[in-house]
Amino acid sequence: MTKSRLFKVANEAVLHAGQYAFAGRRLRRRDLRRTWITRINSGLTPLGVKYSVFISALKKSNIELDRKILSELATSQPEAFKEVVRSSGLKI
Repeated sequence: MTKSRLFKVANEAVLHAGQYAFAGRRLRRRDLRRTWITRINSGLTPLGVKYSVFISALKKSNIELDRKILSELATSQPEAFKEVVRSSGLKI
């Protein structure tokens, strides 16, 4: 018999699918954060700044831009990203 014929087997498949979907949403958030950090770091490398130093400088200068926005700036608007790095108090 197949899942289309057996209610119990089909019901268990639906329950497992929900568990996999829940775990997948957690993994997606983790992967997105990793991607943002990689993009920010690739924008900082030509400027000679380390990622950890940059994030620390942002927090000390009370600039509250999240990693998603910073990665968008680093990839689509490098000049604006460079200004953010300068305004954080780091010398380029």
